[in-house]
Amino acid sequence: MQPQKIKKLYYSISEVSEITSLKKYVLRYWETEFKQLKPGKNRAGNRIYTLDEIKTIFLLKKLLYQEKYTIEGAKNKLKQLQATDSQLNLSFQDMHREDTLLELKKQLLELQEFIQNTESKNK
Repeated sequence: MQPQKIKKLYYSISEVSEITSLKKYVLRYWETEFKQLKPGKNRAGNRIYTLDEIKTIFLLKKLLYQEKYTIEGAKNKLKQLQATDSQLNLSFQDMHREDTLLELKKQLLELQEFIQNTESKNK
C-alpha cells in the first residue's frame, strides 16, 4: 500500500476513515471521548480534519489497539505525550507508515494462523 501524498489542508471523515483504516463511527465516538480531537465543520456541517487531528487519530489508534490502553489510560497518556511533545513530533508519513506496517503484521499473523489450522485439519 503506497502512502498517500498529503496536499490538502482539510480532509472529510470518509477520507480520514480510509487513511486510518478506522470506521467513521469510531472516529465520531473518539470525538466524544478525547477533547484533543475536535474537527471543525464546513458550511454544509460536515466534519473537516486537519493533519494534526489525523496524527492524533493515528496516535490514539496505536494507544488503544496496539498498546491496549483503556479510554481513560489513553486520555492520560495523550496528555502526558502532549506535555513532553515527544510522539507528536513524528511526521504524518512516519505515523502512516508505522500504522501500515502494524496492520500488515496483524494480517500476516492471521494468515499464518489460518495456514497452520488448515494444515492441521488436512493431517
